Amino acid sequence: MTSGRRPTADAILARLAKQDRPRLRIYIGAAPGVGKTYAMLQEAHALRARGIDIVLGFIETHGRAETQAQIGDLEIVPRRQVAYRGVVLEELDVEAVLRRHPYTVVIDELAHTNAPGSRHQKRYEDVLDLLDAGVHVLTAVNIQHLDTLNDAVARATGVRVRETVPDTFLDRADEVINVDLTVEELRHRLREGKIYRHEKVEQALANFFRKANLSTLRELALRAVADEVGERAATDRAREGLEPAMIPERVMVCMSSNALAPRVIRAGARIAGRLGAKWYAVYVETPHEQPDRIGEADAAALQENIRLAERLGATVVRVKASRPAEGLIAFAQREGVTHVIFGQTARSRWELLWRGSTLDKFLGAVPDAAVQVVPLTEDRV
Repeated sequence: MTSGRRPTADAILARLAKQDRPRLRIYIGAAPGVGKTYAMLQEAHALRARGIDIVLGFIETHGRAETQAQIGDLEIVPRRQVAYRGVVLEELDVEAVLRRHPYTVVIDELAHTNAPGSRHQKRYEDVLDLLDAGVHVLTAVNIQHLDTLNDAVARATGVRVRETVPDTFLDRADEVINVDLTVEELRHRLREGKIYRHEKVEQALANFFRKANLSTLRELALRAVADEVGERAATDRAREGLEPAMIPERVMVCMSSNALAPRVIRAGARIAGRLGAKWYAVYVETPHEQPDRIGEADAAALQENIRLAERLGATVVRVKASRPAEGLIAFAQREGVTHVIFGQTARSRWELLWRGSTLDKFLGAVPDAAVQVVPLTEDRV
């Protein structure tokens, strides 16, 4: 009988395979101007000094003199020029980087949406292609661009970020680094004109760069990185046989055809990520929502919700039942679900009395599951 603390052969092979694969390092910051790009450029110089073949695939300095100066004599792969609606856009030239095939490439603005006609719609997809081709990548993103934090950031700051990166992309990262500045340091940099042009400073200080907003974003960034590091450490220790396997948590998101359901899906993805749990997005197809009876708008919203859930890493499950509560209860009991996320819409008192509450019925049948309710109200931001 083994002690359970010596690495198995499979664990050793897995570790070696991980060491051999191209590495992905992500620099995360709470807001623009914390120094993510600057930190990547410093690292690029350090790697080149060690003899690493490294190039800059795409760097966005935003006109910041300190960042521009940090580029120095690092090799730059020319950007791809794209004519679009009378203007010329500059994009990462993935094909040029592949032809050059450096050991490592630095790519800024991970959440960027590419110009029409590009290899992929999103820049993070370009990064995945480069990793698959054997190129190591350094990249950067602000915390508000993580998909599952989209709603939390909108509520906290009043700003809805449109360009996002799925949190599952972080699972591919070998290292996630938080580039942190105190709120006062960041606001001081803003006042000095080191983030935006002077004419935009006062507006920024009164809006996105308010102290309360930056404190919230900083906390989100710190937690996100801590969660990612903790999850990776637990996974590595389990792989090495250094601790016994925990009883797995299972998270279920009650998905619907509601157009506001994405915030429920994101909440579920976030909880599953923190728990390191497998999670399901479960949709109950009732007789009123069969493919030949569901309304056109509801059908379109449902397909969008399914695509989002899959992109965030869920196992999407369609269950047929007469009522939503019956299907959800049966699935939860069969799969041993431990955490459930419901979306709660405003319903009239008479409707609740007549049909009852899916949530109440679920709690009565599955009392041991931890339940979270996400209010579904119209977005005001």
